[in-house]
Amino acid sequence: MAVTTGVRLGSDNADETHDPPRRSIFRRGFDYAADAINGGVDFVNRKVSDTFLGRFFRLRGSDHPDEIREANFCTEVKAGLITFSAMVYLLAANPAVIASAGYECSCLGEDKGKPTCLMDYQTCIEELRRDMVTVTAAVTAISCILFGLMTNMPVAPAPGMGLNSYFAYQVIGVRGTGNLPWRMALTAVFLEGWIFIILALTGARNWLVRIIPRTMKIAGICGIGLFLTLTGLTYNTGLGIISGGNAVPITLADCTDLNEQGGCSASSPFANPKVWLGILGGGILPTIIMGYNSMWSIGIGVLFVTLVSIPRSTPVTFFPYNSVGQNKWDYFSSMVGVRRMVGLDLDQLRFDIPRHHLGNFIVAVITMLYVDMIDCTATLQAFARITHRTPGSDPDFPGSTMAYCTNAFCISMAALLGSSPVTPFVESGAGVMAGGRTGITAIVTGLCFLAAVFLSPFFSGIPPWATGPALVLTGFLMMRQIGAINWNYAGDAVPSFITIMFIPFSYSVAYGLIAGLFAYIVVNSLMWAVSKLTGVMPHDYHLKQEWTINPGGREPWVSRAYKWTKAKLQKNRQTTEEVAVQEFELMEREASRPRSAVASASTVDDKHSRRAPSPDHLRSD
Repeated sequence: MAVTTGVRLGSDNADETHDPPRRSIFRRGFDYAADAINGGVDFVNRKVSDTFLGRFFRLRGSDHPDEIREANFCTEVKAGLITFSAMVYLLAANPAVIASAGYECSCLGEDKGKPTCLMDYQTCIEELRRDMVTVTAAVTAISCILFGLMTNMPVAPAPGMGLNSYFAYQVIGVRGTGNLPWRMALTAVFLEGWIFIILALTGARNWLVRIIPRTMKIAGICGIGLFLTLTGLTYNTGLGIISGGNAVPITLADCTDLNEQGGCSASSPFANPKVWLGILGGGILPTIIMGYNSMWSIGIGVLFVTLVSIPRSTPVTFFPYNSVGQNKWDYFSSMVGVRRMVGLDLDQLRFDIPRHHLGNFIVAVITMLYVDMIDCTATLQAFARITHRTPGSDPDFPGSTMAYCTNAFCISMAALLGSSPVTPFVESGAGVMAGGRTGITAIVTGLCFLAAVFLSPFFSGIPPWATGPALVLTGFLMMRQIGAINWNYAGDAVPSFITIMFIPFSYSVAYGLIAGLFAYIVVNSLMWAVSKLTGVMPHDYHLKQEWTINPGGREPWVSRAYKWTKAKLQKNRQTTEEVAVQEFELMEREASRPRSAVASASTVDDKHSRRAPSPDHLRSD
């Protein structure tokens, strides 16, 4: 075995060593370029930190008393670009979900949905989907920029992928067959945002979120994950594998081509090459990439399937040679354009709710509020912990009220543009893991979505067999939390299972949450009553998750401001009372002294109160 000694063989000088090997010209050029880039990045970071921008976002080196030591401008920009790349699939998935509701699409007025006008209705749906690409990009851009400015957090809000399905399939319904007309549904979203603001300001949001059992919160998220999975497998927005059957509730069917009644044909879905393209390119490929811990995986799958579906001469094309395909191709080939918004003002909202719609309207508001509070609170608290903003063991973080109010305002703003509720996206974690620590990350993400507003023709060319697998993988990400449910105690496990099961099987997020909470209250109340009456404790009762109606935690800012003001006023009042007591005691002492003592004291006081003699007076003396 050869041993390297560092001594050149055959040399007379034993201390002489090898010269360092010469680097190739390519290696030296690469090192010089890397040094120049790193030097330029450091220069930009220092210059930006010395500006108002650096102090506003508390970048490192900005001399802000609460500067964030890990925050650099160039790193924040990079994190914003990465967050956008992880969320870009939203521009395809959300419009496909919302467009299935139809909004104002109709066929010959009262003949809406009849087979004779199916082609006209499909054309209207395609136009609505294009509009929703612009709406989704605009809502996300405004929400991200506003959130970054108001909260200084690297979190990107956008229309939620769970609530948009509930909004489209349950509240409005496919082709408008749901519980509310689309204008009333948007009104419910608008009011939900303002109710969220009131709850955040008064501290009721904090209390409501904390009193909901933790196992039920997780069960609701898992149930919505299964709901998204089922949506991604159906024919409206997904692969077209699952459809309603005649003899069974659901069955396999090829729904890429609808029959005259607007339903699915009976052929096998796996004979369609578009289904296999979606499974392999939109499902298997992102899963492999996800195995390497990349949050770009879903976006890469959507992009791959979209690019393969562009050529018009293939069996998997999204632009076939017919009237509908030609219409899609004409718009897609323009590449750059700006579509109209579905709604731009309060005229799209309807506050005069008829009595027969009032019950469904209230249920829709409460359900969206419930899901939004849990989703928003859990996501923001998680990112606050990752970015080291949570003090101690308290899950709330400084500025949490502003963050919740900003998200709630974006919800109401989204309703004015015709969108479903907005929520912080977990894909923001891609930017956080890349070093994002301030609101600059969210602002850069918002600017990218703002540019996407003008590229809506390209994003409108994303086919449903690309968005379907994205919904399935999103459902998987939400279902990963199922292991955190308390399966050891029946009072926690059974209501959680009912929630998870009932949401997809009833195709209703609202009824699934209501069923789970009802089961939790009834089961645990009866167990408590039996144990109190008989003295026999349920099996594994010691494994029950703790629950209390007064969970404690950080008080809302309204309560803290009230206590601070009260303490300030009390301190001022106490100071005034102390001064008055001292003056009264002085008067009492003076009144109790003998006359001669009083006179002498007044003489002494008079001497001390005299003014200093003027120069003229000194000269006269």
